[in-house]
Amino acid sequence: MRKFTLTLLAGVFLTLSAIAQNKIDFKEFTLDNGLHVILHRDNSTPIIANTVFYHVGSKNENPERTGFAHFFEHLMFEGSPNIERGKFFEIVESAGGTLNAGTSQDFTFYYEILPSNQLELALYLESERMLQAKVDQIGVDTQREVIKQEMKQVMDERPYGSFQRELPLRLYPNHPYKSPIIGSAAHLDAATVEDFKGFYDTYYVPNNATLSIAGDIDYEKTEQLVRKYFGEIPKGTINPYRPNIEIQKLTSEITDTVYDNIQLPAVFQGYLMPKKGHPDAYALDLLSTYLLSGKSSLLYRELVDGSQKAIQAVAFPNDLEDGGMFLILAIANMGVDINELNTAIDEVLESVKANGLDQKEFDKLINIKENQLVNELGSVANISLTLAQGHVFYGGADAINSKLDLYRKVTPADIQRVAKKYLDPNSRVVLTYLPKSAQTTE
Repeated sequence: MRKFTLTLLAGVFLTLSAIAQNKIDFKEFTLDNGLHVILHRDNSTPIIANTVFYHVGSKNENPERTGFAHFFEHLMFEGSPNIERGKFFEIVESAGGTLNAGTSQDFTFYYEILPSNQLELALYLESERMLQAKVDQIGVDTQREVIKQEMKQVMDERPYGSFQRELPLRLYPNHPYKSPIIGSAAHLDAATVEDFKGFYDTYYVPNNATLSIAGDIDYEKTEQLVRKYFGEIPKGTINPYRPNIEIQKLTSEITDTVYDNIQLPAVFQGYLMPKKGHPDAYALDLLSTYLLSGKSSLLYRELVDGSQKAIQAVAFPNDLEDGGMFLILAIANMGVDINELNTAIDEVLESVKANGLDQKEFDKLINIKENQLVNELGSVANISLTLAQGHVFYGGADAINSKLDLYRKVTPADIQRVAKKYLDPNSRVVLTYLPKSAQTTE
């Protein structure tokens, strides 16, 4: 068992302002246990972001034990034999930093942002998590109740929140993406501590992880620290489950009605996207920006400002490893028939398919995307995460430097083409959300 003396620095968290237009330089290496390490040095501000990125999400779960990846997002804060239960936040915040974690269908990540003289603390904490996180009955019982309460708040009590469960269930009939990231309360109740330990031993191992550190670091000293804290962690020996399932595309439109605790009806349209990294994903992203990015976007102009059929509209692509989801959402204005609103959305989409967009509109999209990418790379936290994602999903960490070029390769004709190809009414899911009061009158 390892020991570590904590030197806590009380301080103020600082934000790094990176010059994102410049190339992001980095160094990378792989430890003998399979842990891939990426280092980016930016000494302009004395902070660091430490990210551990595990290639495990909800799609890797047993269909009878869903919610495990998200469960571990919580459980990994319980502590270790050397870290008192529930003290992760207190330790990092006392050192002048912040920390959090996130889970998707494809990955889970944990990060700390700290003053640069606390890098060793960040590495120690994450190495403890990877080597010997507390996976015991106390932690499981505690987090199970926390997550079940989160399920109620996010899925059942939040207006329209259940779309996270209802839409994927219909769009992905044969793929694990059909289960919500947060999972099933019944599955979590049925799971044993041994079930959770098995999941931990399979996925939270160095050869299924990427360690990405960005900020005020020295490459040589940082590598020494990484080897000190992570080099002794044993390599995982269990082959992780990676679903090799081609997503079954719908052959006809699926429509359904959900009655919810809401006042205004809404419509959700879901379309299947290509796999993460496919060239069409960049055109679809620009299409979503064209449809709805600010008050000057097409759907906002037509539905909110123009016809006033909607009070809110959203369009975004959820880019996923095995095939994502392009989502369009609109909340109806008072007195507007929801079917009329759905038709109005379709009319806007058909106009894009028929007419495309002109060069001026396209140039505006590229400018918006360039500003977004610059802002994304304006913090060490985003740089650290983006480098890890590039390594796992996009063929290498240097994907961080080619992302804008991939958007610039898209043409106006590509946007019109992907609208025709992917926004197909015959292979989509349309969910109509109505107030619960309407259920008794229909």
